[in-house]
Amino acid sequence: MSKFKKDGKKNTPAVSTASLPDIVFMLLFFFMVTTVMREVDLKIKLSQPQATEIEKLKDRALVDYIYIGEPTNTALYGTVPKIQLDDDFASVDDIQDYVIQKRAERSEAVHGAITVSLKVDEDTKMGIVTDVKQELRKVSALKISYSTREKMNKNEF
Repeated sequence: MSKFKKDGKKNTPAVSTASLPDIVFMLLFFFMVTTVMREVDLKIKLSQPQATEIEKLKDRALVDYIYIGEPTNTALYGTVPKIQLDDDFASVDDIQDYVIQKRAERSEAVHGAITVSLKVDEDTKMGIVTDVKQELRKVSALKISYSTREKMNKNEF
């Protein structure tokens, strides 16, 4: 008789799931930190024009966006270019109130640094853009930028 008994069947140990909650919370935290929420739901078609000389805006917190283009739902709104402020369509007359409201949400020290960025569809006529710029001028919103996409050279692929 031997002291040690050899058993022909060895069972593998169960996989430990003790660290599973730590991994799940680590992934959850990662995605919460890195995810950027969309600020505005576009109701217009926006294909930005191309430009060769572009410059990124430094502080995006001080930028207000005005979207101009043909509505995506042409059956309901038609094909005439419309102005979108935040999530709603607006008229040219609403722009002054929009700029004043956005200024009121910020401290008075940064009012001079606020930039209005026009995101205009490349097929939109300049008449509506000129009307928007005239309304911005009336409320002294003189820092205006046009949002574009970078033009790719034929040699760059």
